[in-house]
Amino acid sequence: MSDKATYQIDPWTLRESGVDTEDLGRSESLFALSNGHVGLRGNLDEGDPHGLPGTYLNSVHELRPLPYAEAGYGYPESGQTVINVTNGKLIRLLVDDEPFDIRYGELRSHERAIDFREGVLRRDVEWVSPAGQAIRVHTERLVSFSQRSIAAFYYEVEAIGDPARVVIQSELVANEQLPIRIGDPRAAAALESPLQPEFDRAHGTKVETVHITRHSQIRVAAAMDHHFEGPDSMAVYSESEPDAGRVTATVVLQPGEKLRMVKWLAYGWSEQRSLPALRDQAAAALVAGRQTGWGGLVREQKEYLDAFWACADVEVDGDPEVQQAVRFALFHVLQAGARAERRAIPAKGLTGPGYDGHAFWDSETYVLPVLTYTAPEAARDALLWRQATLPMARDRAELFNLKGAAFPWRTIHGEECSGYWPAGTAAFHINADIADAVARYVNVTEDERFEREVGLELLVETARLWRSLGHHDLDGRFRIDGVTGPDEYSAIADNNVYTNLMAQRNLRAAVAAARRHPDRAAELGVDAEVTASWRDAAEDMFIPYDPHLGVHPQSEGFTEHQVWDFEGTSAEQYPLLLHFPYFDLYRKQVVKQADLVLAMQRCGDAFTHDEKMRNFAYYEALTVRDSSLSACCQAVLAAECGHLSLAHDYLREAALMDLRDIEHNTGDGLHIASLAGAWIALVEGFGGLRDGGEVLAFSPRLPEGLSRLAFGLGVRGRSLRVEVYDATATYTVSAGPAMTLLHHGKTVRVMPNEPVSVDVPPAPVQDRPRQPAGRQPGSFLRPPDPGDKQAAAAGSGGCATTLPSHRADVDG
Repeated sequence: MSDKATYQIDPWTLRESGVDTEDLGRSESLFALSNGHVGLRGNLDEGDPHGLPGTYLNSVHELRPLPYAEAGYGYPESGQTVINVTNGKLIRLLVDDEPFDIRYGELRSHERAIDFREGVLRRDVEWVSPAGQAIRVHTERLVSFSQRSIAAFYYEVEAIGDPARVVIQSELVANEQLPIRIGDPRAAAALESPLQPEFDRAHGTKVETVHITRHSQIRVAAAMDHHFEGPDSMAVYSESEPDAGRVTATVVLQPGEKLRMVKWLAYGWSEQRSLPALRDQAAAALVAGRQTGWGGLVREQKEYLDAFWACADVEVDGDPEVQQAVRFALFHVLQAGARAERRAIPAKGLTGPGYDGHAFWDSETYVLPVLTYTAPEAARDALLWRQATLPMARDRAELFNLKGAAFPWRTIHGEECSGYWPAGTAAFHINADIADAVARYVNVTEDERFEREVGLELLVETARLWRSLGHHDLDGRFRIDGVTGPDEYSAIADNNVYTNLMAQRNLRAAVAAARRHPDRAAELGVDAEVTASWRDAAEDMFIPYDPHLGVHPQSEGFTEHQVWDFEGTSAEQYPLLLHFPYFDLYRKQVVKQADLVLAMQRCGDAFTHDEKMRNFAYYEALTVRDSSLSACCQAVLAAECGHLSLAHDYLREAALMDLRDIEHNTGDGLHIASLAGAWIALVEGFGGLRDGGEVLAFSPRLPEGLSRLAFGLGVRGRSLRVEVYDATATYTVSAGPAMTLLHHGKTVRVMPNEPVSVDVPPAPVQDRPRQPAGRQPGSFLRPPDPGDKQAAAAGSGGCATTLPSHRADVDG
């Protein structure tokens, strides 16, 4: 069979036919399974060959020194890197003493698939060993949403043609050798043997191990148990050693006979709990998983996903790739946060070690908006994690001689662990992003208890930061100087518009929450004088504007900088961060990712429609999208400004970031924020969702490439469904009380279970704005031609279509 893989375009399934041994890292990320607590990369069951082995437990990391040419006050002393923990995925197979390895013998067929409604990865292989023995292998695996510490596996091998002696070796392996990756600052640091053994035991069909990290002192317990079915002659053995454990089953299979195994895998980890306690925790989870059984875990998985899709599903007609991609995206966004439970949602989720497993502002700005409307408990838990790290954020603010809390730019545990100094440290907007996520969650869910017990403290401490970071100038303007905004090609700038507007929103939200909970606010040291100072800062916030160009500078003075030489920059020189010094980037007009555009998306009321039109066109010509965070924001504003075809191109770029491996680094893990951006581009872009806190507003319009868009939202005790066609939109409240909303600025009253249909005004005809030379979106992501019969069949799940790997740029 071909040594290349094809991926079928199917509305609910990711299906890989064939296998590309030269690009395994990509498929391992695409087929990764997680519940936000435990994460398994989609490695082949037998372990070899692999691109990058990976088993991750949320927050389990190791410390490493951050070397500096010169020490400096406030520099982080150590970094934090996610580690590959004890691997329980391994199931090796020997056929007449020959290892099952797809690189040898004859691989007649190989297919893997995951249905997003089931959450089970299935694999079917037919293989002939170098000696000529044919076998069929069928495997299934899941990481349980219902039992957070459990992963489970079903493994079946069948002899074909001749009798075969088969041996299955199910393993636990710690301190696997990892490939060394150098040259890209976004890749993970290489850590050799981070786990020190403390305990191992094998008995019956069960193996247990306990390890502890050398420096961070996190203890990890892993346990596995098995059930075998096969001919009576089958024999089972178990053994363990400090870094490995193995359960082996052996039998001679006659043609047509099968050997079946179910494997349950459980983890427990803690910085504080003792070895016996962790060992018992993993053992208890293992017993619960085994009692549920393989079939029971599969049923629970589907029930969990049925409930999620009933609220979260997005239907797209006209672009089958986007339909598949948005469901793929939602599935992985859910996997990243569903059972994180007061731990971070990393930029790569638990799909790979990219960015060392760190969490950034991506979580609050991109991922939590999606989860807030579709899986609010996951959003709540992510904010509870931020509250748990407040002591470290307060210490960091004090280090900078600031009040309140300064949350880290990148972290796993809560401390700042970025060596990107000082530009990253100055990205204070993360504090307002967290506050914005708090305000959104409370607004959407009306969770007053959360606001009182958690949200208010986060709002207060971040408001204190802004009041001490900024100052009133001689003209009475409140300035925030010397910061880095979302665009990392500009650093230590004065009055970044996004930062100032988000800080303004933060201050106002803190005032409003303190007013709703005066007694709790008093306990936090907030009185009338404090809230008055916050109101003054918000009212006097300086928002720069360039009257000569009629646009808002990204930061004060930005539009006076020299424009980057885009015509003189070749395609091979992108991403710019890998080919030019930051000093050169910082002093030119070139934008890595949407910054001012993101400000217009998140704080749209601060701009007039004409300002949005001029700003969008101006920054389109400067934005090179060297970050995967950019396309979805540009999609939203392109749609709002009437550039619907351009918005569709940006939607496709965001949605297909990993399925097409656009930035050639999917192998390090999926881009969770860009995946969330697929939902954002569709719901906020073509659905026109804007939620100001009182009345939900929609301004839906579809591009020519889409004939229908439908999505659901859980909002303020209601289940709302929105369905958009070219000329009409229908709003339905399927659960909860009636609601009033705005449709293109007009009030619409929607009664329960009484759909309301209204006309969609046509979009104005606009000239498409220009992008930097060679950075136009969508040139390699055009939808299939409607006249292409193969593409049309693929849209209905009918034929295999190759999704090529376009290796253009990388994100930062």
